Amino acid sequence: MFRSIRCIVSVVTLAVIALAAGPVAAQKAEQEIVDKARLAVEHLRSDPDFTTLNEALGRAKAVLVIPSLLKAGFILGGEGGSGVLLVRTASGWSDPAFYTMASGSIGLQIGAQDAEVIFTVMTDKGLDQVIKNQIKLGADASIAVGPKGMGLGASTTPALGADIYSFARTRGAFAGGSFEGSYISAREEWNRAYYGKDLTVEDIVLHDKADAPGADALKQALGAR
Repeated sequence: MFRSIRCIVSVVTLAVIALAAGPVAAQKAEQEIVDKARLAVEHLRSDPDFTTLNEALGRAKAVLVIPSLLKAGFILGGEGGSGVLLVRTASGWSDPAFYTMASGSIGLQIGAQDAEVIFTVMTDKGLDQVIKNQIKLGADASIAVGPKGMGLGASTTPALGADIYSFARTRGAFAGGSFEGSYISAREEWNRAYYGKDLTVEDIVLHDKADAPGADALKQALGAR
C-alpha cells in the first residue's frame, strides 16, 4: 500500500518537474539560436570579403539571420536551418521572431556544407512576404546573391533592385544548388516558448509586444558601425 503511494507520489513529482523544466529548457534552446545569430552577424560584418553587407544592413528594412544552414546531397540534396527575423523600427531593431528555412533539390550536386547566412530584406514587398507564414524565395520574393557564398546564392548575376540579398560565409564544399526555391516560414511554437505567450510575428517585429533582453547583444551587433 505505502509502496504504491510512494510510486504515485514519485510519478507526480517527476511530472511536475518535467512541466516546470520544459519551458526553461525550450527557452534555453531558442536563446542559443539568438546568441549564435549574434556571432554570425559579428563574423560577417568583420570579414573584409563582406564589406557590402554593412551597406546593405544600413538600408535594410529587416534582416533574417540563419547562423547554421546545413546543406548536403548526392544527386538528391537538401538544406535546412533555423534563425531569427528582426525588423528595423523607429527606435532601432525589433525583438527577434524565430524562422526556419528548408529546401530539397534534384540535380548535379555533391558534397556537404555549413554556412552562416544573412538575408537583408530591402523592399516593403519582401518584408510583407517574409512576415507572412511561409514564402518561397525566387517566387514570392526576388533574391540576389551577395559577394560571397556563390555556391549557396540565388544566381551568379545579382539582380539590381531585388527584394532580398543573401550573404553566406561557408564551411565545406558543395557543388550545385541555389537559394531559389527555398522555403522560409515562421516557427510559432518557438516564439511561444521564447516569450512565454502567444505572439504573432507581427506582434513581435511590428507592434512591439515582445520583450527579449536576451536579444540586446544581437541588436547591438546589427546596429554597430
